[in-house]
Amino acid sequence: MQTLSEIKAMLAERGLRPRHALGQNFLIDHNLLAKLLNAANLKPGELILEVGPGTGTLTEALLAQGCRVLACEMDTNLASLLADRITSQGHAERFRLVQGDCLALGKRLNNAVANAIGDEPFKLVANLPYNAATPLILTLLIDHPRCSLIAATIQREVADRLTAKPATPDYGLLSILVQALSTPHILAKLDPACFWPRPKVTSAMVVLERRPDPLTRDPRRLAELCHRLFSQRRKQLGTTLGRSTTLPPGIRPEQRPEELTPQQVVELMDLLPEP
Repeated sequence: MQTLSEIKAMLAERGLRPRHALGQNFLIDHNLLAKLLNAANLKPGELILEVGPGTGTLTEALLAQGCRVLACEMDTNLASLLADRITSQGHAERFRLVQGDCLALGKRLNNAVANAIGDEPFKLVANLPYNAATPLILTLLIDHPRCSLIAATIQREVADRLTAKPATPDYGLLSILVQALSTPHILAKLDPACFWPRPKVTSAMVVLERRPDPLTRDPRRLAELCHRLFSQRRKQLGTTLGRSTTLPPGIRPEQRPEELTPQQVVELMDLLPEP
């Protein structure tokens, strides 16, 4: 794996520096990188989506395990550096690079990435730019059921929301949607010293395994209900939905949205008339 001195030398050779605006904080702890790779349960020949590959530390490790890698890099200069490096190592036949934002308008996967994936099963394994983590995780879970697993480094605050339990401060729309469609857990908590440059926030490695039997087959409708409920999260359900609304057994009109489990929100959705 690339060392910090190698990363600095590669960037310096091309007159480049990490760009804070693009969330370029390179993960330099090899033990944590190995832990992420192990958690992804990789198989030779698998298609892996990597977003924000940077200089390619993780990319090279994925290719070394026999995976096919589809990398999406927003930074033109880093994309060029990465393409040259992978080609020089003789892995070009298992590597494809899309230069640009991984998300299009509407927070959907950009067309070039979506077309490159096609109908294949795939996994996301990445050290994600912080601002891309939440919308990317949601679009992969909701719109791309062939994404079987997400193993990623994200902001600790987002990781806490993904795994939060009902009636806790971090619990909300993101918790319900993610837990209805996958089984998330925090693999490790990362100090800023694990990155170069050091970010101003703490990070976490998370693994989200798609549920073989999701709590709902209509995640978009569930997302709409969650938006409706959590835009007024301190209001009682009876106030938000109307006192005459029929509620599932075990749910009371005086409860607030944050008290409901993901399963209860799905049961509520199934009783409400479709818009």
